Amino acid sequence: MTTMTLRQPASSGPPKGLLWLLLGLVALLSLLPSLRLLVSALLDWQQGSSSSLWRVLSNPTTWTALSHSLYTSGLGTLLSLLLGGLFAFCLALTNIRLKQVWVFLFMLPMMIPPQVTALSWLQLFGPSSILLNSLGIAPSFGSANPLYSPEGIALLLGIQHAPLVFLALRTQLQCLPKEQIEAARLNGASLWRVFIDIVLPLCRTALWAGAAIAFVSALGNFGIPAMLGIPISYFVLPIQIYQSLSSFGPSMLSDVAALSVLMGVLAIGIVSLQGYLQRRHALPLIGMAGRALDFQLGRWRLAAELLLGAVLAAILLAPLLALIATSLVPTLGVPLTARTLTFNAYQAMLEGGSATWRALSNSLLLSVSAALVLMLLSLPLAWLLVRFPARPLRWLHSAIDIPYTLPGVVLAIACILLFARPLPIIGISLSGTLLIIFFAYLARFLTVCLKPLHNSMLQLDPAMEEAASLAGANFSQRLRHIVLPLLAPAAFAGALLVFLTAVNELTVSALLWSAGKETLGVVIFNLDESGDKVLASAISVMVVALVALVMLMLSGLGRYLPKGVIPWQN
Repeated sequence: MTTMTLRQPASSGPPKGLLWLLLGLVALLSLLPSLRLLVSALLDWQQGSSSSLWRVLSNPTTWTALSHSLYTSGLGTLLSLLLGGLFAFCLALTNIRLKQVWVFLFMLPMMIPPQVTALSWLQLFGPSSILLNSLGIAPSFGSANPLYSPEGIALLLGIQHAPLVFLALRTQLQCLPKEQIEAARLNGASLWRVFIDIVLPLCRTALWAGAAIAFVSALGNFGIPAMLGIPISYFVLPIQIYQSLSSFGPSMLSDVAALSVLMGVLAIGIVSLQGYLQRRHALPLIGMAGRALDFQLGRWRLAAELLLGAVLAAILLAPLLALIATSLVPTLGVPLTARTLTFNAYQAMLEGGSATWRALSNSLLLSVSAALVLMLLSLPLAWLLVRFPARPLRWLHSAIDIPYTLPGVVLAIACILLFARPLPIIGISLSGTLLIIFFAYLARFLTVCLKPLHNSMLQLDPAMEEAASLAGANFSQRLRHIVLPLLAPAAFAGALLVFLTAVNELTVSALLWSAGKETLGVVIFNLDESGDKVLASAISVMVVALVALVMLMLSGLGRYLPKGVIPWQN
């Protein structure tokens, strides 16, 4: 007797209309801006020494900005490796208490906008520091703020991107072969020898990955180098592009495009080199993810916890206290006392019709809209990528990461070039409108929303869809009644991550905004440049509170999500 199992795919194939619609949308968001940028940079290459690319490469200021970028990004990456490695090794390998709290607090600086990070640190040091003046330990009047220096830029870049190293390294540490390490300990190896001879060699690919991500992120960071570098005329590549864009002339856009291509090639080259080294020196690990080693620190545990607490107090608590203190005085230079305490800055911030209120409305509109649209786009896209892994879809999946890998200033230039003229057929111009910022957000943050959904979709058993198909359910019914309910938590988490990232964004919007179309990041940057640091501090405090609230919401949602969806949870 022959046993036959009736089994058919959940669908003979995706609906052609949906497939081509998704392919077109993703190609529009992920490929078209980069191709437009490349065409603009290379359009006049046949002119030789008169071409825009040659003018950029032969300009000494380009190489000066490049050397500044390499110096600050390299030094910042070293600091990120030190801080991220310290927290990753302590929290993944030892019996430190309250690990989730430590991880949440350490991840917070990465979620805070870079311009807010820069402003908070500027308010912490220097003769005008409200906090230091209130404590009576401020430097003498006329003293230079030490953060206005290349090393100051590198310091804040290192703190801002240390969580990226932490995330890359913690994943590897959780997969270490526990049995081999225990065998080494039984043979008399000290914790130090285990760390040097076993843990570090097994984690070298994760260290390379974290360093590459931190370096590329530092390379494309606009807020910190702008607020610390422009006052002392220390320009890195993003600032050089920003300054070049404000110049006039028929070749301005071509020169800016060539400079952006140079920066994009550098970023993609570093990521590609990291991928090559990771593949070449990969060491398969046999440990299970989430199996904590829990090296027993004994009497050293309290010392390790005090060390982590001191680091967090220095990089997070002290700058935030300085920011809050600055927002509560009438003007800079006035110590914070019971008599000088005022909430005037917060009242001005919330006044209807003010630039701050308009920027808050614009940022909320852009971030919420981007989160909703990307969630709706990512749901069927994740289903297609997992259920129908054809080669074109795999290529498209790889292309989705391009706008996020490129520095934000490069994507902004690509959007400016793409929408420099009115749209064909309808004749509508997006330049100077919120729509161009919205398009840039969709392109940049699509991968942020897609990754949680894609990870969740990989864990869904197709048997339920196949059973529904055998019962006569069509594609729409299966998607509505089976796939969407199961992916809803991951979809909501992806949307929150997009909102969290977009509401504070500066690098893209700094080049795309126009009068009346400011975002929160742009307003903070402009207020700081104009000298209204008290109001800028009040807005920054509100932004930090908003970021912390959304992160807490995501943490509460974590119990309903697969592992790895929330970055700061195991």
